[in-house]
Amino acid sequence: MIFLSHNHADKPVVEQVALKFSESFGVENVFYDSWTIQPGEGIIDKMSSGLGSCKFFFFFVSENSLKSKMVSLEWQNALILATKEQCKIIPIRLDQSVLPPIMSQNLYIDLYTVGLDAAIAQIADVVNGVNTYRAPAQKFSNVCFSIENVDGDTFVTIKAQHYLEPIAKFVILFENSEGELECKVENEDPYQGGFNKDVRLNSGVICNGYFASVFRGLTPAMSLKVSLKPKDGATLKFVGVLHQKSHNSWEGVPHENA
Repeated sequence: MIFLSHNHADKPVVEQVALKFSESFGVENVFYDSWTIQPGEGIIDKMSSGLGSCKFFFFFVSENSLKSKMVSLEWQNALILATKEQCKIIPIRLDQSVLPPIMSQNLYIDLYTVGLDAAIAQIADVVNGVNTYRAPAQKFSNVCFSIENVDGDTFVTIKAQHYLEPIAKFVILFENSEGELECKVENEDPYQGGFNKDVRLNSGVICNGYFASVFRGLTPAMSLKVSLKPKDGATLKFVGVLHQKSHNSWEGVPHENA
Protein backbone atom coordinates (compact mmCIF):
# COMPACT_ATOMS: atom_id res chain seq x y z
CA MET A 1 0.00 0.00 0.00
CA ILE A 2 1.20 3.50 -0.90
CA PHE A 3 0.04 6.03 1.68
CA LEU A 4 -0.15 9.72 0.69
CA SER A 5 -0.14 11.83 3.85
CA HIS A 6 -1.03 15.46 3.21
CA ASN A 7 -3.14 18.41 4.22
CA HIS A 8 -6.30 19.16 2.25
CA ALA A 9 -4.97 22.61 1.31
CA ASP A 10 -2.23 20.88 -0.75
CA LYS A 11 -4.63 18.67 -2.71
CA PRO A 12 -4.20 20.48 -6.05
CA VAL A 13 -0.62 19.18 -6.21
CA VAL A 14 -0.97 15.93 -4.23
CA GLU A 15 -3.91 14.78 -6.33
CA GLN A 16 -1.75 14.85 -9.46
CA VAL A 17 0.61 12.38 -7.78
CA ALA A 18 -2.33 10.26 -6.60
CA LEU A 19 -3.88 10.09 -10.06
CA LYS A 20 -0.58 9.14 -11.65
CA PHE A 21 -0.05 6.40 -9.08
CA SER A 22 -3.56 5.06 -9.52
CA GLU A 23 -2.76 4.55 -13.20
CA SER A 24 0.56 2.85 -12.48
CA PHE A 25 -0.21 0.78 -9.38
CA GLY A 26 -4.03 0.63 -9.19
CA VAL A 27 -6.44 2.68 -7.10
CA GLU A 28 -6.70 -0.10 -4.53
CA ASN A 29 -2.96 0.16 -3.82
CA VAL A 30 -2.90 3.92 -3.20
CA PHE A 31 -4.27 5.30 0.06
CA TYR A 32 -5.59 8.69 -0.90
CA ASP A 33 -8.42 9.91 1.32
CA SER A 34 -10.52 11.35 -1.50
CA TRP A 35 -11.21 7.87 -2.88
CA THR A 36 -10.14 5.57 -0.06
CA ILE A 37 -12.49 6.99 2.56
CA GLN A 38 -16.11 7.07 1.44
CA PRO A 39 -19.15 8.73 3.12
CA GLY A 40 -20.28 6.82 6.20
CA GLU A 41 -16.90 5.19 6.82
CA GLY A 42 -14.84 5.88 9.95
CA ILE A 43 -11.90 8.14 9.19
CA ILE A 44 -9.71 6.87 12.04
CA ASP A 45 -10.50 3.24 11.24
CA LYS A 46 -9.62 3.75 7.59
CA MET A 47 -6.42 5.59 8.50
CA SER A 48 -5.44 2.80 10.87
CA SER A 49 -6.11 0.16 8.23
CA GLY A 50 -4.15 2.08 5.61
CA LEU A 51 -1.17 2.59 7.88
CA GLY A 52 -1.26 -1.07 8.92
CA SER A 53 -0.76 -2.22 5.33
CA CYS A 54 1.46 0.70 4.28
CA LYS A 55 4.82 -0.14 2.67
CA PHE A 56 5.60 3.34 1.37
CA PHE A 57 4.56 6.40 3.38
CA PHE A 58 4.90 9.61 1.40
CA PHE A 59 4.74 12.62 3.69
CA PHE A 60 3.98 15.81 1.74
CA VAL A 61 5.78 18.43 3.81
CA SER A 62 4.42 21.97 3.69
CA GLU A 63 3.48 24.79 5.99
CA ASN A 64 -0.07 23.44 5.87
CA SER A 65 0.76 19.83 6.69
CA LEU A 66 3.17 20.73 9.50
CA LYS A 67 0.33 22.59 11.24
CA SER A 68 -2.15 19.72 10.80
CA LYS A 69 -2.76 17.53 13.87
CA MET A 70 -4.16 14.74 11.69
CA VAL A 71 -1.12 14.70 9.41
CA SER A 72 1.15 14.77 12.47
CA LEU A 73 -0.68 11.74 13.85
CA GLU A 74 -0.18 9.94 10.54
CA TRP A 75 3.54 10.52 10.17
CA GLN A 76 4.25 9.85 13.85
CA ASN A 77 2.54 6.46 13.59
CA ALA A 78 4.36 5.78 10.32
CA LEU A 79 7.62 6.61 12.09
CA ILE A 80 6.95 3.86 14.62
CA LEU A 81 6.31 1.40 11.78
CA ALA A 82 9.50 2.54 10.07
CA THR A 83 11.57 1.81 13.17
CA LYS A 84 10.22 -1.74 12.97
CA GLU A 85 11.17 -1.84 9.28
CA GLN A 86 7.53 -2.31 8.32
CA CYS A 87 7.39 0.70 6.00
CA LYS A 88 9.61 3.34 4.40
CA ILE A 89 8.99 7.05 5.02
CA ILE A 90 9.77 9.40 2.12
CA PRO A 91 9.22 13.13 2.74
CA ILE A 92 8.21 15.23 -0.26
CA ARG A 93 8.81 18.93 0.14
CA LEU A 94 6.09 21.14 -1.34
CA ASP A 95 7.42 24.50 -0.21
CA GLN A 96 10.36 25.92 1.72
CA SER A 97 9.32 24.33 5.01
CA VAL A 98 11.88 22.43 7.08
CA LEU A 99 11.32 18.79 7.96
CA PRO A 100 10.55 17.89 11.58
CA PRO A 101 13.86 17.41 13.46
CA ILE A 102 13.23 13.70 13.99
CA MET A 103 13.14 13.29 10.19
CA SER A 104 16.19 15.42 9.49
CA GLN A 105 18.26 12.37 8.52
CA ASN A 106 15.78 11.35 5.84
CA LEU A 107 16.59 12.22 2.26
CA TYR A 108 13.58 13.92 0.74
CA ILE A 109 12.17 14.51 -2.71
CA ASP A 110 12.14 18.23 -3.39
CA LEU A 111 9.08 18.78 -5.56
CA TYR A 112 9.29 22.50 -4.81
CA THR A 113 12.64 22.71 -6.60
CA VAL A 114 12.56 20.01 -9.30
CA GLY A 115 8.90 20.34 -10.33
CA LEU A 116 5.94 17.98 -10.46
CA ASP A 117 6.95 15.68 -13.31
CA ALA A 118 10.48 15.07 -12.04
CA ALA A 119 9.19 14.49 -8.51
CA ILE A 120 6.57 11.98 -9.70
CA ALA A 121 9.30 10.10 -11.58
CA GLN A 122 11.44 9.98 -8.43
CA ILE A 123 8.49 8.82 -6.31
CA ALA A 124 7.73 6.04 -8.79
CA ASP A 125 11.37 4.98 -8.72
CA VAL A 126 11.23 4.65 -4.93
CA VAL A 127 8.17 2.40 -5.15
CA ASN A 128 9.72 0.34 -7.94
CA GLY A 129 13.04 0.01 -6.12
CA VAL A 130 14.91 1.96 -8.81
CA ASN A 131 17.76 4.33 -7.99
CA THR A 132 16.37 7.88 -8.12
CA TYR A 133 19.58 9.44 -9.40
CA ARG A 134 19.27 11.25 -12.71
CA ALA A 135 22.22 12.52 -14.71
CA PRO A 136 22.04 16.32 -15.11
CA ALA A 137 20.34 17.47 -18.28
CA GLN A 138 23.12 19.93 -19.04
CA LYS A 139 26.49 18.54 -20.03
CA PHE A 140 29.22 19.25 -17.50
CA SER A 141 31.73 21.92 -18.45
CA ASN A 142 34.73 22.97 -16.42
CA VAL A 143 34.95 26.13 -18.52
CA CYS A 144 32.40 28.94 -18.55
CA PHE A 145 32.29 32.58 -19.60
CA SER A 146 30.83 35.82 -18.34
CA ILE A 147 30.25 39.01 -20.28
CA GLU A 148 30.12 42.61 -19.12
CA ASN A 149 29.80 46.02 -20.72
CA VAL A 150 31.97 48.90 -19.50
CA ASP A 151 31.57 52.33 -21.10
CA GLY A 152 30.42 50.83 -24.39
CA ASP A 153 33.19 48.22 -24.56
CA THR A 154 32.44 44.53 -23.99
CA PHE A 155 34.66 42.19 -22.01
CA VAL A 156 34.32 38.42 -22.23
CA THR A 157 35.95 36.56 -19.33
CA ILE A 158 36.58 32.84 -19.74
CA LYS A 159 37.33 30.88 -16.61
CA ALA A 160 37.98 27.35 -15.34
CA GLN A 161 35.44 26.63 -12.60
CA HIS A 162 36.94 23.65 -10.79
CA TYR A 163 40.41 22.65 -11.96
CA LEU A 164 43.21 23.38 -14.45
CA GLU A 165 42.10 23.53 -18.08
CA PRO A 166 45.31 22.87 -20.06
CA ILE A 167 44.13 23.99 -23.51
CA ALA A 168 43.44 27.73 -23.45
CA LYS A 169 42.35 28.25 -27.06
CA PHE A 170 39.01 29.94 -27.72
CA VAL A 171 37.00 31.68 -30.42
CA ILE A 172 34.71 34.54 -29.42
CA LEU A 173 31.81 34.42 -31.88
CA PHE A 174 29.90 37.41 -33.27
CA GLU A 175 28.04 38.53 -36.37
CA ASN A 176 30.17 41.62 -36.91
CA SER A 177 32.61 42.05 -39.77
CA GLU A 178 36.33 42.43 -39.12
CA GLY A 179 36.33 46.20 -39.52
CA GLU A 180 33.57 46.75 -36.94
CA LEU A 181 35.45 45.52 -33.87
CA GLU A 182 38.81 45.95 -32.22
CA CYS A 183 39.56 42.71 -30.35
CA LYS A 184 42.34 42.07 -27.86
CA VAL A 185 43.36 39.59 -25.19
CA GLU A 186 43.77 41.61 -22.01
CA ASN A 187 46.83 41.49 -19.71
CA GLU A 188 48.57 38.59 -21.44
CA ASP A 189 52.04 38.46 -22.95
CA PRO A 190 52.59 36.52 -25.09
CA TYR A 191 49.27 35.54 -26.67
CA GLN A 192 47.83 34.69 -30.07
CA GLY A 193 44.83 36.47 -31.48
CA GLY A 194 43.24 36.94 -34.86
CA PHE A 195 40.04 37.42 -36.80
CA ASN A 196 38.34 34.25 -38.11
CA LYS A 197 35.83 34.59 -40.94
CA ASP A 198 32.91 32.27 -41.72
CA VAL A 199 32.97 30.01 -38.69
CA ARG A 200 30.38 27.29 -39.32
CA LEU A 201 28.61 25.99 -36.22
CA ASN A 202 27.04 22.53 -35.82
CA SER A 203 23.63 24.18 -36.16
CA GLY A 204 24.59 25.35 -39.65
CA VAL A 205 24.83 28.99 -38.60
CA ILE A 206 27.80 30.86 -40.04
CA CYS A 207 29.34 33.74 -38.13
CA ASN A 208 32.69 35.43 -37.57
CA GLY A 209 34.97 35.19 -34.57
CA TYR A 210 38.10 36.25 -32.79
CA PHE A 211 40.64 33.52 -32.00
CA ALA A 212 42.24 33.99 -28.58
CA SER A 213 44.94 31.74 -27.17
CA VAL A 214 47.38 32.06 -24.27
CA PHE A 215 50.45 29.98 -23.54
CA ARG A 216 49.25 28.69 -20.21
CA GLY A 217 46.33 26.78 -18.82
CA LEU A 218 43.27 28.30 -17.18
CA THR A 219 42.67 27.83 -13.46
CA PRO A 220 39.90 29.07 -11.16
CA ALA A 221 42.28 31.83 -10.04
CA MET A 222 43.62 32.77 -13.51
CA SER A 223 40.99 33.49 -16.14
CA LEU A 224 41.28 34.79 -19.71
CA LYS A 225 39.81 38.19 -20.59
CA VAL A 226 39.08 39.43 -24.12
CA SER A 227 37.93 42.93 -24.98
CA LEU A 228 35.61 43.63 -27.91
CA LYS A 229 35.48 47.33 -28.78
CA PRO A 230 33.03 48.47 -31.46
CA LYS A 231 34.41 50.92 -34.02
CA ASP A 232 32.75 53.79 -35.87
CA GLY A 233 29.41 53.47 -34.10
CA ALA A 234 29.04 49.72 -34.68
CA THR A 235 27.05 47.56 -32.26
CA LEU A 236 28.44 44.27 -31.01
CA LYS A 237 26.37 41.26 -32.13
CA PHE A 238 27.69 38.64 -29.73
CA VAL A 239 26.94 34.95 -30.45
CA GLY A 240 28.94 32.85 -27.99
CA VAL A 241 32.27 31.20 -27.21
CA LEU A 242 33.94 28.04 -28.55
CA HIS A 243 36.68 26.08 -26.77
CA GLN A 244 39.20 23.91 -28.61
CA LYS A 245 39.20 20.44 -27.03
CA SER A 246 41.54 18.70 -29.48
CA HIS A 247 43.06 19.30 -32.92
CA ASN A 248 39.72 18.91 -34.71
CA SER A 249 37.20 19.34 -31.91
CA TRP A 250 35.55 22.52 -30.62
CA GLU A 251 32.77 22.78 -28.04
CA GLY A 252 30.47 25.59 -27.01
CA VAL A 253 31.24 27.21 -23.67
CA PRO A 254 28.23 27.82 -21.40
CA HIS A 255 27.52 31.10 -19.71
CA GLU A 256 28.41 30.91 -16.02
CA ASN A 257 24.76 31.46 -15.02
CA ALA A 258 23.34 28.87 -17.43
